[in-house]
Amino acid sequence: MSKLIKIFAFFGLFFLVISSCKKDEIEIPLIPEVADTTGESRYKCKTTAYNLTQPDYFPPFPTPILNIEMTEERIALGRKLFYETKLSGDNTMSCASCHNQKDAFTDNKRRLSIGIDRRSGTKNSMALFNLAYSPAFFWDGRSPTLQKQAIDPILDPVEMHETWKNAIIKLKGEEDYNRMFYEAFCTADYDSTHAARAIAQFELTLISGNSTYDKAVDRTGNNPNIGPQFGPGEEQISRGFRIFNGEVSGNGGGGDCFHCHSTDNMLFTNNDFMNNGLDDNPSPGFFNVTRNEINRGQFKVPTLRNVEHTGPYMHDGRFATLEEVVEFYNSGVRANSKNIEPIMVFGDTINGTGSGIAGGLNLTSQEKADLVAFLKALSDPDFLTNKDFSDPN
Repeated sequence: MSKLIKIFAFFGLFFLVISSCKKDEIEIPLIPEVADTTGESRYKCKTTAYNLTQPDYFPPFPTPILNIEMTEERIALGRKLFYETKLSGDNTMSCASCHNQKDAFTDNKRRLSIGIDRRSGTKNSMALFNLAYSPAFFWDGRSPTLQKQAIDPILDPVEMHETWKNAIIKLKGEEDYNRMFYEAFCTADYDSTHAARAIAQFELTLISGNSTYDKAVDRTGNNPNIGPQFGPGEEQISRGFRIFNGEVSGNGGGGDCFHCHSTDNMLFTNNDFMNNGLDDNPSPGFFNVTRNEINRGQFKVPTLRNVEHTGPYMHDGRFATLEEVVEFYNSGVRANSKNIEPIMVFGDTINGTGSGIAGGLNLTSQEKADLVAFLKALSDPDFLTNKDFSDPN
C-alpha cells in the first residue's frame, strides 16, 4: 500500500511540473479558421449531474475522482468525441479506432497499433475500463491524469498526427459540436482542454464488473471465509480460481497470480509498475518517466478483467494467446532480468511461502487449462455490448 501511495504522490508532483510546460505541437498546415457564429442566445447551458456507480464489492472511488464535476452533457460530448475521426490529421482515425468496445476497448487483436500514416507504434493498446482506480496511464505511466491521456494521441505523429488547433477548427464547423460544447461547458470559445475533459468523463463511465466471477462472489456476499461459489458446470473455473490464488509449489497447483492481480480488491491489478521478467535486458518502461534506475524495465500491471478479449498480451503484444501467457509464467520467466520483482524470484518471504515464479510453476497441462478457464470467467459480456458506450455518430 505504501508503494502505491508513493506512486500517487510522484504523479501529483509530476503533473505540477508538466502543467507548467507547453508541449510542442506537430507542424501541420493549418485549416482556414471558421467564423464562430455561436452565441449564448442560440444554446442553453446545461448541468445535469452524473454520479459514477461503484460495482458491488469494489473499492470506493478515490477522492480526486469523486471531486470531479461530472455531467451527462459532458459525458455525451466525450462519447461523441471518442468516436470522432475529425480529431485525426486525415479524418480517418478516432480514439475508438485503437480502442474497440468488442475487444474491451483494445485494438482489434493487433499486436501494435497503426497510425494514420501507416506507422506502427511500439506498445500494445491498453484496455479502457475501471479507470477511476488508476494512478497513471499508458504502459509507462507517462500521463498522470485521464485528461492528459486524452490529449496526447491526437498530437502523436505515430498515431492521429493532428494539432489540437486544427481539430477544434474542424469541430467548430459543425452545429452539433457547437451546441454540445455550449451545453456541456457553457462557452462558445471551447478548446482542447474542454474536449479532453469531456473524453475523460466518458472514459470514467466505462466500468466493468459483471462477469461469471462477480456472480460467484455475489452468491456468498463476498464472504472471505467462504470465497466465491461457482455454479453447476463451472467446476473447471473453480479449480482455476484455486490455482490463481495458490502459492508456487514444487508439486504444481499454484499459479501465484494473486500477488499482482489481486482478487481481494476486485480490480485484478495492484495498479503498480513492475518488471515481470520478460527479458534479461528489458526496455525502459517507467524509467522514462521517473529517470530512476530502479524503475527500468517496469510497466503498468494491467487488469485481468476481460482478459479473454484484450490480447495480444504484454506491453509489446508478444503473446498471442492466454495459453502462451500461462506457459511464460510456468516456465519462461527470466530470473536475471534487471529490476525483476523480488517476489518473483524469492517468493513471499514475509509469509515464508518459498520460491517464486521464476523457478517455474510446475503446472500440469490440466492445471494450465483450468487457469485459463478461470481467466475467461473474468469476461463481462454486458460491458462489451453496452449501447451506452457505443458509437453515437
